[in-house]
Amino acid sequence: MTNIAHMISGQAAPLPIANLDTDQIMPKQFLRGIDKCGLDQGLLYDLRFDAQGLPRANCVLNEPAYAGARILVSGPNFGCGSSREHAVWGLLQYGIRAIVAPSYGEIFYSNAMNNRLLPVILAEADVAVLMGHAAQPGNVVDIDIATQEIRAGEFRRNFEMSAMHHRMFMLGTDMIGMTLSALADIEAFERVHHARSPWIARSGDPLNVAES
Repeated sequence: MTNIAHMISGQAAPLPIANLDTDQIMPKQFLRGIDKCGLDQGLLYDLRFDAQGLPRANCVLNEPAYAGARILVSGPNFGCGSSREHAVWGLLQYGIRAIVAPSYGEIFYSNAMNNRLLPVILAEADVAVLMGHAAQPGNVVDIDIATQEIRAGEFRRNFEMSAMHHRMFMLGTDMIGMTLSALADIEAFERVHHARSPWIARSGDPLNVAES
């Protein structure tokens, strides 16, 4: 049986930017490929690199002390803008496993959940405390998905997830997997429904009772 990690632990990097949109997270020039490969190179490109392609010294992700950071602590409305799922894929390829922010763009939040990138929502005051913790190189943050608790030093806070999203993370699946887990119930419903209303059964459907 596959071992599913229910804990995200590691260093957090502070990114105190409000309204960080998906165009900034993954600029358009990195969307030309036909697969997901190499998106980590484009992650937050204009924040990480200047016009000559040289690393910006003032970007936290370029600091050696934050190499390997697994968690980003950021401002409200993270992931607003376009619906590009590449923003989530790039974050994951870079090694980020969780974001902590006061709020998110709705589509980004859904894309993140469906790809097992955990978007934690905390009150702005709590995010500010965690931002201060993340500003200390070598910090450690623990996110317990099972109990829905985030811990950083003396800081302890619970966070909310919908029952569906929590189950997805606990089972290590996505929305399609969740749907398929109920396939037997779906097929049983279709049989009853088609039996009651045979005129709506699709032609050629194996469950089409009108053809049985």
